[in-house]
Amino acid sequence: MDKAFYNSPLGWIEICTNTNGVTHIYFVEKPQKTASKGTAFLDLVVKQLDNYFTHNHKTFSFPLDPSGTEFQLAVWKLLDQIPHGTTLPYLKMAQKSGDIKKVRAIANAIAKNPILIAIPCHRVIGSDRSLVGYSGGLERKRKLLELEGFPKQNSLF
Repeated sequence: MDKAFYNSPLGWIEICTNTNGVTHIYFVEKPQKTASKGTAFLDLVVKQLDNYFTHNHKTFSFPLDPSGTEFQLAVWKLLDQIPHGTTLPYLKMAQKSGDIKKVRAIANAIAKNPILIAIPCHRVIGSDRSLVGYSGGLERKRKLLELEGFPKQNSLF
């Protein structure tokens, strides 16, 4: 497993990869000394994250290799279908999964997303359009949505 740290506009991000793709992208307080020597693949991931934060790119083309249950993987695949610049309530996510009664299960799967930003769980909001739940923190969620085109302070958030 290779590891890199990226100093994003929203704080430090740890990136972990294996031979199949990115396994983790998450926010950390500060980089650790256990980063790997740079690889071409880690450089590509960092470059695409940099392009995302500077509005030069809206999607990611690097392969993903998250670990999770079959249900979690299915939910994370649904997250990937939410277009850049849009949001979807948890209830709609449950409808898309085929069972409206699975809202809590959907929310739990979203909370366990190991690849923040690239699997865009920040695009899922409450039914009342409120910002709820984000392992990177609600302020980062707000800033990610603003980066993707949502209005600042006077928005419905």
